[in-house]
Amino acid sequence: MTDTIALHWIDWTIIISYIAFSLGVGIYFSKRASSSTEEYFLSGRSLPWWIVGTSMVATTFAADTPLAITEFVRGPGIWQNWFWWNMVLGSILSIFLFSRLWRRAEVLTDNELLEIRYSGKPAAFLRAFKASYFAILYNFIVMGWVINAMASIISVMLNMDKWTAVWICVIIALVYAILSGFWGVVVTDLVQFMIAMFGSIALAIIAVSAVGGMEPLLAKLSSLLGSDAVHDNTLKFIPPAPDVGVTTSAFWESPFSKFMIFITVMWWSNHSTDGGGYIIQRMSSAKNERHALLATLWFNTAHYALRVWPWIIVAVVSIVLFPIIPESYSELGVKAGYPLVMNSLLGPGMKGILIVSFLAAFMSTIDTHLNWGSSYMINDIYKRFFKPNESERHYVLVGKIFTVILMVLAAFTAMKMQSISKAWEFIFSMGAGIGLVLILRWFWWRVNAWSEITALATSIIITISLEVLAWSQTIAAGNSYELFGSSPILFGISLQVHHKLMIIVPLAIIAWVTATLITEPESEETLTAFYERVQPGGWWKPIASGFEHTMQPLTEGFFVQWIAGVMMIYGLTFGIGNLIFLNYSYAVLLFGAAGIGFYLIWNRSLSKLN
Repeated sequence: MTDTIALHWIDWTIIISYIAFSLGVGIYFSKRASSSTEEYFLSGRSLPWWIVGTSMVATTFAADTPLAITEFVRGPGIWQNWFWWNMVLGSILSIFLFSRLWRRAEVLTDNELLEIRYSGKPAAFLRAFKASYFAILYNFIVMGWVINAMASIISVMLNMDKWTAVWICVIIALVYAILSGFWGVVVTDLVQFMIAMFGSIALAIIAVSAVGGMEPLLAKLSSLLGSDAVHDNTLKFIPPAPDVGVTTSAFWESPFSKFMIFITVMWWSNHSTDGGGYIIQRMSSAKNERHALLATLWFNTAHYALRVWPWIIVAVVSIVLFPIIPESYSELGVKAGYPLVMNSLLGPGMKGILIVSFLAAFMSTIDTHLNWGSSYMINDIYKRFFKPNESERHYVLVGKIFTVILMVLAAFTAMKMQSISKAWEFIFSMGAGIGLVLILRWFWWRVNAWSEITALATSIIITISLEVLAWSQTIAAGNSYELFGSSPILFGISLQVHHKLMIIVPLAIIAWVTATLITEPESEETLTAFYERVQPGGWWKPIASGFEHTMQPLTEGFFVQWIAGVMMIYGLTFGIGNLIFLNYSYAVLLFGAAGIGFYLIWNRSLSKLN
């Protein structure tokens, strides 16, 4: 079996055709995108649900995502995917609440809402800080992660200098992102999703066939790892609970405690609880509320239930075919199982399609973050604080300049970044305590700018304090300190990201609720204007008493919709998983739950929206 992919002329034709298509899209939409900031950053708020939702799916995975899933499966087991499966519980909020609320708000960026919901200098400060934080610090770490990962992938996929290949992709993504703005992003996302799904499903079918089918695969896995290891860990959808009588410390360090924190705290406490920046951008680009809701429903169905299983299948096959990763793949570690299966099983044409799916995933993530970050720099900083009265074409031109600057700085960040995963955990922790504020600012009139500032500040201060503790403990132990390189130890427990949540979230809630109650509420004028604009429902009695609603308050009947959404998405996700691994009785029950969930969603929501 070869260590690099020998590309046939058919593969090169497929790769070059995709690159030409991407550049063609940029040229085609360049004139339309340059006409205004709404066209450049939101496609004129004219997109149908199937384009918006598919773009959401495409942009939420990069080239390294199948490799990360492989690392989960080959390491702790399938259950480790609860690190992101838990987000279903919060994503249902986005489907039935936030997709419609953001569309009603009609803002260019989510930060613009801050000066609609709040007022005065605190609101202006919060808008500038969050725009800078996400457009620069957060964005650079994400793009640095993606660029570094793609560089490593290229080194094992192609016989080419890894940075040369990556920068070719970066330049192509930069060119069509500058030319066509959000139009180019969503159209290329649509094609990228179709290529990626076809390629991943085809690879999964070929991989299972190569080992004789699913039953022989499971038998070989049991023979290799032992039946207990397979059924208790690798193929388990939920980690086993610890034995009765284990110590408190052992419980908190167990996989089950991690799972419990994921499903009880993580999904509602993070900084993307109300959708998250580039998902909100897509909600805002939809034609109307119905299209925004349908887009978000399709996104969550495809993101959680459909897309992941082909990757999981290939990861399981890789354990059987490559129980030990070859030395030449050491840079990727166990994640290399995915490209190893590609290299060994795919022939001409299919290799080209799989490589294009990786390139497209990489470029879709890069162009999304460039366009989104540029929208923050233009709308929330440049236009708001420096040049408020310029023409639309001026803002689009400056937006293109910011796009280039962001790309160059992200490139330097990627080249200097060492521990990417630790840096990612650090950024996640810094926003871990703000989620509840982001939800309640829509539904409780008493939340003010100081609520959000306090929640964010508390998360940042605690996260930095824990890193300082890790530094002091590392130095005290006589070791050299590396930024984000070690975990702090409290009460004998080495604090991982899910442990930090249990410290940050309660303290942040206490802090922001206290700040809310001891500071003045926003002015009645500000609150009334906001409520009239979005009409969310909830706890607005002092403001909305006697108000005649022209739009449906979204809190009415929401809980039933939330339960229905959970039944539908989790039912489909684990129904498909059980079907794949031949657990037919569970699959039937879960598909039944998904069907009931969809019926309730249609009956109580979709059928009533125009």
